[in-house]
Amino acid sequence: MHKPKLGIQGPVVAWQDPWAGEASDLIMRTGTGSVCPSQDPRPEPGAFVNSLRELGTDFYVHHVLPGTDHWDVVADITAAGMDICLGNEYGNINGPWVEGTNRYDIPDQAIVEASTSGRCLGLLYDEPEHLQINVQQYRKDGWFPHWGSTEGLSLAEARSKVEQSVRSRTEHVSRIVEQAGLASTSVPLIAEHVFPTMFHTFARAGMDLCPKIMKESFQSLQLSTALGAAKQYGRALWICADLWGPDTGRWFTRFPGFPGHSPQEFESALKMGYFMGPTHLFVENIDVLLRLKPEGFRKTEFGEVWLEFVRKFIPEHPLTWHHSQAEADIAVIHSDDSNYGQNERLFGNRTSQKPDITQSQSVFHIWHLLSRGTIPAHGSCLHIPGYDFPRHQLKQDVPLDQFPLEQGYAGGTGRRVHPLFYPMSNVLAFDEYVTADQLGQPKLIIVGGTTLSTNTFSMLTKKAEDGAVVVIADWLLPPNCPEHRKKSGRAGFGGWIVTNDFMASEVKEAVEPFIGENKIWTQRFGSTEVRMYPQDEEGFTLDYEIVRV
Repeated sequence: MHKPKLGIQGPVVAWQDPWAGEASDLIMRTGTGSVCPSQDPRPEPGAFVNSLRELGTDFYVHHVLPGTDHWDVVADITAAGMDICLGNEYGNINGPWVEGTNRYDIPDQAIVEASTSGRCLGLLYDEPEHLQINVQQYRKDGWFPHWGSTEGLSLAEARSKVEQSVRSRTEHVSRIVEQAGLASTSVPLIAEHVFPTMFHTFARAGMDLCPKIMKESFQSLQLSTALGAAKQYGRALWICADLWGPDTGRWFTRFPGFPGHSPQEFESALKMGYFMGPTHLFVENIDVLLRLKPEGFRKTEFGEVWLEFVRKFIPEHPLTWHHSQAEADIAVIHSDDSNYGQNERLFGNRTSQKPDITQSQSVFHIWHLLSRGTIPAHGSCLHIPGYDFPRHQLKQDVPLDQFPLEQGYAGGTGRRVHPLFYPMSNVLAFDEYVTADQLGQPKLIIVGGTTLSTNTFSMLTKKAEDGAVVVIADWLLPPNCPEHRKKSGRAGFGGWIVTNDFMASEVKEAVEPFIGENKIWTQRFGSTEVRMYPQDEEGFTLDYEIVRV
């Protein structure tokens, strides 16, 4: 049996950090660009730790406040029998930043203090892909990408530069932890992603992976990509159930977009994340689960959902699989281009040396095809043209000093934009370096993006000869490609389709037998298949079925 560790991330607007006190209200604690005063009184550390224990918490994700002593929080959390994970988000927002970047690295001494407790699970890097691409999200005084400048580099060079920078940091943390007398791998760096990009680059450089679910993701695309990267590079898979999001409704609301998902969607998302077999699953943030009143902590409707999930759902649904057992019936192979639909600033590069956008966008066409047209063909998350977030209307209509809203917000159009369900049929995504062993035995392999390694191309020809159907972009064929591989046709026991358009009728006909029905999303782990169905008409909630195959 496998049981993920369950965690909760600390407050950002609900109350002051129990250990830092008033210092919390002096910095920006959210990505909204302003200081948000706390809404509830500050709890004493003991009362706060007890609330975590009552919620069934295995580990606490602590927002490190730059310049403060972190030992008290580590000592109190570990004394209560919980683990701790240190997050860098506050430093990313406020500084101090590593020279030439917009990145805050937790100081060595704090890492050593936490790691020697024996209960530090790792260092959580908040949205490092976002801050490499959208460089001025927080820091406004220049152009300082998260992992260093990529100006003037080709796409492949920029990708390599980011990978090398990440590897330098993972190796540094390993060294200082080892010098403290612990195993060098005992305090991993975890990349927490809002966009389904750079999973493979970070995994290749030594980071564990943490896709955000809910948030503004297309869930099946986000998880297929993260699962594939974790499998390819042998990394742990964390999952963050992020309650920030686009929607509004008649539910307890701390802030515009927080939560941007209904309690019912939260319940479905927790089950969805759990059934992916992650090593760790945590909620961002505790603000939505609890209110602090004079008589003590009181659970919101979201807190009730969490407690039901921890106390009842998990014991009644033990996992017999693990994320590392994920298997693909359909494999997507594409170079990691960092493009989620913005079509610029790839890996933080502003210069005019851009790749062929048609090639870069080919990945979006593949996901559109595999989701039966439900995922748009021009991007891989909701931060693309065509989406108007209801939370923007809430921000205009309700002054911040009126929050929290106990009964939520019923204004605006009432139309929500973020369902959980997008159909997919046992899909995993790999990068251009994937090997035959990592790929497994998919029946359909679709290859897009801007580049492909020579070794992977050779492997794909063998897969086709052994019986797989391979659909490959014509621009990815190597210069010395054999003539019979430059055109579509039979390939041994399989098929070989060369295209310059993944939306072409020839491609659609070839993939139709493999992509499943339009009302089911499946993810297979060994001999177990998780089947997810839309519970409501639009798929804001899900039904689940576990099947042995």
